[in-house]
Amino acid sequence: MTFGARLQRAMVEHGPLCVGVDPHPALLKEWGLEDSAAGLSRFSDAVIEAATGRCAAVKPNAAFYERHGSAGIAVLERLLADCRDRGLLTILDAKRGDIGSTMRAYAEAFLVPGAPLEADSLTVSPYLGFGSLAPALDLAAEHGKGLFVLALTSNPEGAAVQHAIGTDGVPVARAIAAAAAAINAGQTPMGSVGLVVGATVGDAVSRLGIDLSAVNGPLLAPGVGAQGATPADVATVFGDARPTVLVNQSRGVLNAGPYAESLNSAILKAADAARADVGGPR
Repeated sequence: MTFGARLQRAMVEHGPLCVGVDPHPALLKEWGLEDSAAGLSRFSDAVIEAATGRCAAVKPNAAFYERHGSAGIAVLERLLADCRDRGLLTILDAKRGDIGSTMRAYAEAFLVPGAPLEADSLTVSPYLGFGSLAPALDLAAEHGKGLFVLALTSNPEGAAVQHAIGTDGVPVARAIAAAAAAINAGQTPMGSVGLVVGATVGDAVSRLGIDLSAVNGPLLAPGVGAQGATPADVATVFGDARPTVLVNQSRGVLNAGPYAESLNSAILKAADAARADVGGPR
């Protein structure tokens, strides 16, 4: 089964929520944990336990594990394996992007079955040209994995590149969306090449002439919750593409920890809200 099909099934079953696993040092402190590999391990175990069966996917942020060196990477490796054992889909937030053999090496690290850091999907950057992602696209298709391509990110600085007009006269973000749509064309229930589109980007989608409905793939939407985006913002940004939106929340649910009962409740509440926000089945 393709990643797109597995994700669509999980979104229907559990609600279109992705829980970000972001062990910021300040958050570890709030949870009463050390900013160490041991603290990461306890944090990760608690979040994955709470997320299992309560959301569509989790998105561990590789940077917060990498900052602890090999010990932190070992925690991430175990987290990803635990999620596979539980049937919980993972989006590894590593934002990799390079050319040729280097891009293939990144893809082999994260998208090949049996790799130590195997994930169900990976965030990637197309800003060396969408064609530079070809090795990752090929391996993802071969192994039933997914990609989430940065298109319209929620940080203000992103507009300088993403809104720019390319040499073909087309805005960069529109060209990225069109490239993903071409790969996903004809796939059901949706393709496996998604986009990252921030829920805080306002009218950029319509202003740049981007047809998100035509992408036919999952749209990962950071910015809802702690970053301030509202249901009205989701409607404005995504329009008719709302049924394919996977709402990402990190601090909005993680601040409810470390106690299991409050964390479980926060994830269920956020999943129900995401289902309502994107017009999905209740």
